Amino acid sequence: MAKEDRGFASMDRNKQRDIASKGGKAAHQKGTAHEWTSEEAREAGRKGGMASHRRKQQQGGGGDTTNTAGSNENPPSSEMMGNGDLG
Repeated sequence: MAKEDRGFASMDRNKQRDIASKGGKAAHQKGTAHEWTSEEAREAGRKGGMASHRRKQQQGGGGDTTNTAGSNENPPSSEMMGNGDLG
């Protein structure tokens, strides 16, 4: 019997979801479910974003890693901004 033919991973996705949902509901009823504080959620989001960024950098071959958010290195021309001739 192949490894992938056993257990939770071999089940239909809907069946997996149903079982996982029951487990989560039971944990909440029992009072043992983890509830995220805003600080924990913030930290988890930060870690996930960093991991995603790192993975994209590795796949794309790198590039400039400096943060250019908000940079006005190439500001739009006045024509694009609608400050040109109105007549």
